[in-house]
Order: sequence, then C-alpha cells, then structure tokens
Amino acid sequence: MERAEVLKRVIGILTEAQNIRRAVESGQDDDGYGDADDDGPAATAGVATTLLNEMLPSISVPSDASPQQVAALVAEALGPALHTMVSGFSLAFTSLAIAHDNGRTDITSIEVLQELALEIEAGTYDEGA
Repeated sequence: MERAEVLKRVIGILTEAQNIRRAVESGQDDDGYGDADDDGPAATAGVATTLLNEMLPSISVPSDASPQQVAALVAEALGPALHTMVSGFSLAFTSLAIAHDNGRTDITSIEVLQELALEIEAGTYDEGA
C-alpha cells in the first residue's frame, strides 16, 4: 500500500471514529451505529483492523529459527508498515493540534482532517517533497 493511501486511510479511521463517537453520545441509531449501548467502538475497531490486515505483510518463519531470528524477521517485515501508520497518525494529530493551538473555532476537526486529505491527495506530504 502506498504511503499516500495509508495516510488517507488513517484520516478515514479518525473521521469514522469521530462520527461513531458523535452517534453514540447522541444515542442515535444513524449509519448503523446502534444506540449508545451498541457496537460503536466495535465498528471503529473494524476499520482499524481492516487497515492492519491490508498493510501488514505475512511473515514466513523457518521452523528451526531461533528467537533472535524470529524477532529480526518480524521487525524487518513489520517495521516499514508500522512506521508509515505511526507517521500518518502523527501527521493527523499534529494537524489537529495546530488548529486547536491556533484557536481555530471556524473549523471542525473533521474539516481539518478533510483539508489534510486534500493536501495528501495533492502530494504535499509525498516522501522527498
């Protein structure tokens, strides 16, 4: 999965989580989230699990591998994907924090995330850019 796609998926997870939270807090049954006692958090977990399943590679470990070899194989395989995901969440958090710290009351957090998604789509955060 390309870096820009991961960043957009992270924004999607955060946006979905916020929508679920709003629905649960208001007790609404909109968008399939159920009532306040239903599966709102499970839906968010499902979005995150989908991202993880798509991003994380399968790892083949020889049956005679030592614990150190297993650790090295896992780190080598998972490192780049986890780095990209953490970078995406960090970028989203920083964007939201800057809007908050600047006292932006004219824009919602979802709008901040939408602006970030448009910037990502435009290539603003491409590696080497």
